[in-house]
Amino acid sequence: MRTLLVVLAFSSALVFAQDARIEEVGKSPVEAKFFGGGRVHLHLCPSGSELIGRDDGVVRVSFRPERDDVKVRIDISGDRADIRVTGCPHNNFQTRIEVPKASSLYVRMMAGQLDVRDITGDKDVELTFGQLNLDVGKPDDYGHVDASVSSGAVDADAFDIHKGGLFRSFDHDGPGKLRLHAHVGAGQIELR
Repeated sequence: MRTLLVVLAFSSALVFAQDARIEEVGKSPVEAKFFGGGRVHLHLCPSGSELIGRDDGVVRVSFRPERDDVKVRIDISGDRADIRVTGCPHNNFQTRIEVPKASSLYVRMMAGQLDVRDITGDKDVELTFGQLNLDVGKPDDYGHVDASVSSGAVDADAFDIHKGGLFRSFDHDGPGKLRLHAHVGAGQIELR
């Protein structure tokens, strides 16, 4: 019984030990420890952004060109990381966000190009205007997929779907457990 209590106390300490809040202005990169299998919520400013899965337990945000007014905030609580990038310039600004591969994603971005690769969890990604390129991995890993554009094109080679025009969408149900939701208001979605 005493061993069980010690194990529970140690496990709780590990969960709370990773809680953090980091806020930096004008600094790149910004990083924090975060273990795979969690949920990552991202709110990104208009930019060209890469969202990449990594093998270790770290979230890292970097950007270029370096600017004094770009603000990066990372809040980590248990199995959830909230990442917010604000104050971005409007011309040729690039961000790179690295998260553990086994993360589930929730991403919102006003405008730009977002490239997502090497992420093996659920994905819920929306852009108001722009281009979304998402590597899905194995299509059979997904239980439900939906993708839509209000105006533009959905090219989903991984699911053999190609649609263009106004209010285009597709739904797919498969044998897997993962979920994928992708939406672009005006622009293009490419699922590969």
